Amino acid sequence: MKYFITSLFAILFAFAPLLAQPDAAPAAQSHAPTTNENALLWRISGKGLATASYLYGTIHIIGKDDFFLTDSTRSAIDRAKLVTFEINMEDMMNLPAQMSLMMKSFMTNGQSLSTLLSKEDYELVKAHFDKMGLPLFLFEKMKPMFLTVLADADMSGGLGGDGDMVSYEMKIMEIAEQQKKKMGGLETAEYQMSMFDSIPYEDQAKMLVESIKSTNSGDEQFDQMVELYKKQDIVGMVSMMGEDEGIGNYEDLLLVTRNKNWIPVMGEMMQVQPAFFAVGAGHLGGENGVVSLLRKEGYTVEPVR
Repeated sequence: MKYFITSLFAILFAFAPLLAQPDAAPAAQSHAPTTNENALLWRISGKGLATASYLYGTIHIIGKDDFFLTDSTRSAIDRAKLVTFEINMEDMMNLPAQMSLMMKSFMTNGQSLSTLLSKEDYELVKAHFDKMGLPLFLFEKMKPMFLTVLADADMSGGLGGDGDMVSYEMKIMEIAEQQKKKMGGLETAEYQMSMFDSIPYEDQAKMLVESIKSTNSGDEQFDQMVELYKKQDIVGMVSMMGEDEGIGNYEDLLLVTRNKNWIPVMGEMMQVQPAFFAVGAGHLGGENGVVSLLRKEGYTVEPVR
């Protein structure tokens, strides 16, 4: 599959925003987007910026029939000199870099999934992968969080133009390439990989089993998320996330810390040239979301409908 490795990272960090965002401490003034501001596209100005930049919330994987990109969004891409994703998509298309990252997707010390799970849970996972046409023995030594991505992925159609599923990142990258735009990333794939290693393999294995056990419920949740996305209801998305139990102590690591790390990187990029930032829509809303954090830094961030 042409975009398999790239898509693996994109899908995985699409699910990070589905974690419950930790409650923020009460503040004198909220900077979070309100229901009256619901939008996927945001204009960033002020704080000495010579030209406005734009922030856009994606849903990394969506059905082809549900995909849309508004004229305002296309216009914002046109105006930008730099198109930036969570990770630089151009780097991810580099085959040597992909192979290097794939090697890091395997567990250390010779560990395998069968040593992390009970016999019953292992058979559950094996049956799921057999049903998908993916023999589990080929992936046994891969970090369980990667297996969770594979377990949730629809492998029946590709992510290119002919498949049933569409990647917003791929579509935006195609537009940027056609216009010969510079592209960038808010963080590196190596950094994302390092976050896997911050979560014990045993906990990752438990997440894998729970993900498979709740497959039907997960499908319903994803359908609900898509409907909220199509309505551009980022406040509703935050509310839905709050109902998710998430993965305990790793919410800060996979969501909030990343949001905070992105703000100074975005600031440096915007000072140099107008940028278009495409990140998962789940990163936008809430007090710890990118919109709120940018506002706290003194930027004017306004919804574009």
